[in-house]
Amino acid sequence: MKRISFVFAVLFLVGILGGSLPAQETLTLASTTSTLDSGLLDALIPLFEKKFACTVKIIAVGTGQAMRLARDGNADVLLVHDREAEEKFVAEGFGVERLDVMHNDFVLVGPAHDPVRGRGLPVTAALARIASAGAAFVSRGDDSGTHKKELKLWRQAGLHADGRWYMESGSGMEATLRIANEKTAYCLVDRATWLAHQKEIDALAILVEGDAQLFNPYSVIVVSAAKFPWLNVKLASRFAEYIRSAEGQAIIRDFGRDKFGCALFFPDVVR
Repeated sequence: MKRISFVFAVLFLVGILGGSLPAQETLTLASTTSTLDSGLLDALIPLFEKKFACTVKIIAVGTGQAMRLARDGNADVLLVHDREAEEKFVAEGFGVERLDVMHNDFVLVGPAHDPVRGRGLPVTAALARIASAGAAFVSRGDDSGTHKKELKLWRQAGLHADGRWYMESGSGMEATLRIANEKTAYCLVDRATWLAHQKEIDALAILVEGDAQLFNPYSVIVVSAAKFPWLNVKLASRFAEYIRSAEGQAIIRDFGRDKFGCALFFPDVVR
């Protein structure tokens, strides 16, 4: 009888009797390619999934595309980096609140021999030299946060990037960086992606960094249930709390130090 009872319990648990086991909740996170390409999400997500017994579906695209997914009700939460677009997204009722998470910065990379002699200049001055010389430049061209930042920098330099020297990859940051390396071209890249792949990028070097115009803040936004009642707002809110918690911020603070000797992102929640 004991053996029969044991077998019955096992059959019940695997769903042969009494129905299948309840499915785990799923959270759809639309995030920038830099958080995935750098490996940060690999450090953050498994612990969250374990903590809340859930599955996170990651859609890593440019910030513009991530926000379009959310505007269509196809993402529960955003992790993005385009403050102006984020504030508009929330003001229009698509997001609950824009919450600071972390920051890093952009760097301008280019041929190590730097033919336009832009090394160490303010970023807009370096861009002006690139345009004047018609030196090869590879842009993401994908409406991402990085692409929008780049376009803003061209405007601040009083320029409209155009011509055969200016190429758009239409791809994520890692792919764009690799194209720039193949063409020995200039490129704007977030520091995390650069550090994560610099050993494979043998033709380029950082030429401009530390300029205040290159500051790169990231935020988390829970997408509004008032707009899309089917979204998992409860789990999305838990993710926002987790990534801004002492635990999440510590992961962000320490990520990359062991492998790269420095942090790739810096936490923005003071605790």
